[in-house]
Amino acid sequence: MEEPARPVRYSQTTITELMIPSYANFGGKIHGGTLLSLMDKVAYATASKHAGSYCVTVTVDKVEFLQPVEVGELVSLHASVNYVGRTSLVVGIRVESQNVKTGKIKHTNSSFFTMVAKGDDDKPAIVPKLILECKEDVKRFIEAMQMKEIRNSIREKMDDAKSHIEVERAQEILKNERCLLEMK
Repeated sequence: MEEPARPVRYSQTTITELMIPSYANFGGKIHGGTLLSLMDKVAYATASKHAGSYCVTVTVDKVEFLQPVEVGELVSLHASVNYVGRTSLVVGIRVESQNVKTGKIKHTNSSFFTMVAKGDDDKPAIVPKLILECKEDVKRFIEAMQMKEIRNSIREKMDDAKSHIEVERAQEILKNERCLLEMK
């Protein structure tokens, strides 16, 4: 049985965490992996609230670290369901860090996690429809639809490229690349 539809605001989630020294890399900045782990948590929380069931991460799109995050900053991850399919949800995440001394907030990255709802039988479960209440909700839903089309097109092109690699022409293909061929 299909769940009733839910508005975007129903499952919007924000997680804020203090960045501590153990999260830092050798350069003194917060590990990208630490931020990815936090993003996965907020995506799970948001998707699960909407779906009313356990959700798993299927894809992560557009992870680009725009600015470094420093030890001592507060990182807030703002997430909302941007799109739902039959069993999948696209969660949009905006990551911001705040310097607590100055109050300055910087946008460090945005990303999109595709999640799939799971039933008690561990099979994909139907998710509630998404109620779009404002222009921003509609914009994000349509953007996610378009991104899905682009992702599918890229997947097809990459599969085609992998199946047509011409190792015999490697010398010609790689002549201006930063590699040395020493095949035997």
